[in-house]
Amino acid sequence: MYQVNDNYQKLPGSYLFSNIAKKVQAYTAANPDKNVIRLGIGDVTQPLAPAIIEAMHRAVDEMASAETFHGYAPDLGYEFLRKAIAENDYAARGCDIAADEIFVSDGAKSDSANIQELFSVNNKIAVCDPVYPVYVDSNVMAGRTGTYDPATEMWSNVIYMPCTRENDFVPEFPKETPDIIYLCLPNNPTGTTITKARLQEWVDYANRSGALIIYDGAYEAYISEEDVAHSIYECQGAKTCAIELKSFSKNAGFTGVRLGYAVVPKELKCGEISLRDMWARRHGTKFNGAPYIIQRAGEAVYSNEGKAQLKQQVAYYMRNASTIKEGLKDAGYEVYGGVNAPYIWLKTPENMSSWDFFDFLLEKANVVGTPGSGFGPSGEGYFRLTAFGSYENTVAALERIKAL
Repeated sequence: MYQVNDNYQKLPGSYLFSNIAKKVQAYTAANPDKNVIRLGIGDVTQPLAPAIIEAMHRAVDEMASAETFHGYAPDLGYEFLRKAIAENDYAARGCDIAADEIFVSDGAKSDSANIQELFSVNNKIAVCDPVYPVYVDSNVMAGRTGTYDPATEMWSNVIYMPCTRENDFVPEFPKETPDIIYLCLPNNPTGTTITKARLQEWVDYANRSGALIIYDGAYEAYISEEDVAHSIYECQGAKTCAIELKSFSKNAGFTGVRLGYAVVPKELKCGEISLRDMWARRHGTKFNGAPYIIQRAGEAVYSNEGKAQLKQQVAYYMRNASTIKEGLKDAGYEVYGGVNAPYIWLKTPENMSSWDFFDFLLEKANVVGTPGSGFGPSGEGYFRLTAFGSYENTVAALERIKAL
């Protein structure tokens, strides 16, 4: 008789955002007259930029002709997109990343889960706490995290790096040396980040200790401060210790389109084994490539028109972030983030638990956010709001919260 992967049975409850969706669905079904404003899931709301739509239409027309039709994409992704990424995201920032070190995918979420397949189950991971749930959950599924303690909400074989207001929500080097370190900067959920100099210290630490950094840069387009790196490869030595994951979801509004990429440098080796070659083998075996139409859309992100239009779109969301942050401050809330990332991280009032504050906001203000505890034990007592709603809904939600 067949057997299942028992590691799935270790996962506590449902995925965070599935839980939120079920709660909201139950509330709206019971209260159909209520206008619920959703600022929980980090899903964009603005339409795709005109330059991107035009590129997609041209690609669709190409698919209608035998002469220009495209089937399976190349394993790494089309050269036109990888070249545009290499030139704009790396060469323009002084980073020496070649097109054949870039692997086009259907999103950073998939890559952040799939990348752990390259590593032995015996590796010990380190994560920021709070953290994007996929990093931990995908390692649970692989059997790498040990046993779960419901009392502490921690896994026995995971190194947690608490990010609290006492350390400005910035991870510190762990006392125990990890094998794999997950860093998401600017951070989801806290919205905070670190300076380039501090990131260089992490690179030096990884090279010195023989650890690997999996660097999630999904929110780099929202960076506004000069001393914050847009890529870990801006740091000296990063190519020998880091894999970088990037997404088109937040910088170009591709949450419903799906496109991302991973960078695995040739210099990144475990002994004599090339991680770049391993990832290429895995990519070619398990993935048939992002659609041609979508990759042409991704190419348009780097056009002059695309850059200008997306700069306005990012500014739109960051205006929302500033509105939320300043409004909550005026209302007496303790608030963080919202400067280099489209997330607001706030302390729940009156020592309310994260889920109690979720229920309170939903029922009293008809506003949906994300409980901080869903991102890890250090997130308890905090709450995340996103800036990805419309400006009108953002203002309305803020007024409702301030009126409580």
